[in-house]
Order: sequence, then C-alpha cells, then structure tokens
Amino acid sequence: MSDVSDSGRGDHLRDRPSGPLSAGFDPSATPEAGIPSGVLLQGRREIVILHAGAHYRLRVTANDKLILTK
Repeated sequence: MSDVSDSGRGDHLRDRPSGPLSAGFDPSATPEAGIPSGVLLQGRREIVILHAGAHYRLRVTANDKLILTK
C-alpha cells in the first residue's frame, strides 16, 4: 500500500485528552454530530486505525471519497 509512518497510526494520541484531535471538536456531542474527517486525518491522505486488535486503513481517494479497508 502506501508508506504510513507510525506517527500516522494515531497510537501516540491514545492517552492525550486534548490537542490537535480535539481542536474544534466537542467529544460530548451526539454521534449524529459526527467527527470531521480533517480531525481524524490531520492533513494526511491515509491513516491506520486499530480496532479490536485489527488494523483498518482509512484513506482518501483521488475523487475525495473515503475508503475503509481491513
């Protein structure tokens, strides 16, 4: 795939309650309010999400769509 560095995996943000991920985002908002993709991606085209012990890749396509793959 592409070269996603460890810093793109989000592991270093696990214990951080505030900072770039929370800027402009209200974690107490209802799920319907959503999380802006820019908050998750932080300028990258691809991130790796660890969920239930599995790695998922969230990437932005050339047509500016999101694809989540395992």
